[in-house]
Amino acid sequence: MALNEEIIAEARALGFADIGFGRPSTAPAGERLRAWVSEGRHGDMGWMAERIDWRADPAALWPEARSVIMLADSYAPETDPLAVLEQPDRGGISVYAQGRDYHDPLKKRLKRLGRWLIERAGGEIKVFVDTAPVMEKPLGQVAGLGWQGKHTNLVSRRLGSWFFLGAIFTTLDLEPTGAEPDHCGSCRRCLDVCPTAAFIGPYRLDARRCISYLTIEAKGSIPRELRPAIGNRIFGCDDCLAACPWNKYARDAHEHYAARPEAMSPPLGELARLDDAAFRERFRGSPVKRLKRGRFIRNVLIAIGNSGNAAFLPLVRDLTRDDEPLVRGAAAWALSRLADLETYLAAYRDDPDPEVAGEWADGLADIRARMAAGTGAAPRAL
Repeated sequence: MALNEEIIAEARALGFADIGFGRPSTAPAGERLRAWVSEGRHGDMGWMAERIDWRADPAALWPEARSVIMLADSYAPETDPLAVLEQPDRGGISVYAQGRDYHDPLKKRLKRLGRWLIERAGGEIKVFVDTAPVMEKPLGQVAGLGWQGKHTNLVSRRLGSWFFLGAIFTTLDLEPTGAEPDHCGSCRRCLDVCPTAAFIGPYRLDARRCISYLTIEAKGSIPRELRPAIGNRIFGCDDCLAACPWNKYARDAHEHYAARPEAMSPPLGELARLDDAAFRERFRGSPVKRLKRGRFIRNVLIAIGNSGNAAFLPLVRDLTRDDEPLVRGAAAWALSRLADLETYLAAYRDDPDPEVAGEWADGLADIRARMAAGTGAAPRAL
C-alpha cells in the first residue's frame, strides 16, 4: 500500500472526515492577502498583518517542509442553524461555538496521526490548528479538500461548508492530491443572504462589516449603522455558510463538536444577567469564553435592542450602570430602541466616559427623529 493510502486509512480510523495532500504553497492567495490587509479590510485583526510573510508563503514558515497533509473535521448542525433568527428573545450562537472549543480535540488527533507517521515513515512534522500564521483555507484547496467559495470559506463537495481544518507539515515528500477546482458557478446565495452586505464582490469580504467579525473580533463598540442588521446574533453568523447548496452533502458532526443545550438559542435575559464569574463558568471550555464578559454582554444588549421587547427595559436600565463602559454604551443604545421619550429621559445619565455619553446623546436624537417621522410606536411587551 502506498504511503498516502496508509495515511488516509489511519486518518479515517481517527475519525477525520476528509484528507488531502499538497505542497506548502498558497500562491496567489498570498498576494490577495497582502492586498486585503493593505486596504484595511481586516479591521482590528492585527494578527492578520503580523508575520504576513509567513501567512503569504507557508514555505517561509518552515523551509524544511516538503508536504502538507490537510485534514477536515465535520461540525455540521443537526437542525436548521438559522431557526433562532425567528426567536428575537433568544441569542444566536454560531454552530461552531455551540460545542466545546475545537482546537484541543482537533490538535490532539492531528498529533496522534503525526506520531504514527513518524513511526511509520520517519521525517519531522509540525502541527497547526488555526492559531499559527497558516492560511488553512488556501492550503485546503491546494490539497484538494475543497475550494474557497464566494463567501471566502472552504466549500467541499463531500462536506458542504461545515468543517474545521487542521494541517500537518512534514519533511516527507508525499504525492499531492491535486487542487480542487471552483464549483460555485453562477450561484451567489451566500453573497445575497449577508445581513450587512459585507461582501464587496464574489470572493471578497470586508471583515469590518461581517457580523462574525463584529461580534467576535471587534474590540470596541459596534458601528451604530450596522447594529440593527445584527438582529439576535450574539456570537458569529452562519447565514452565508447555511445558504450554500453544497451543504446537502454535509456529514454528521464529529462527536467532539456536539452542541451543548445551554449554547443553543439561550434566553437573552438570562445571558444579560451574567456577571464575570457566571459568564466564565457558563462558557467554560467554549470558544465564547475567549470573548470575555464585556464584549459578550455588548452583543447581548444589541440583540435585546433589536428584539422590540419592552419587558427587557428594567434589565437594560440596570446595565446602564455597569462597571464596563462598553456595556454601558450598548445598554444606552438598547434603551433608546425600546423606550419612549419619557422613559428614556427618566433613565438618562451623564456618563463620565465620552463614548458612553455620546451613545446617550445619539439615542436621544434617534428617539426624537422617530417621533418626528411618526414611527415612534411603543415596543411589544411579552
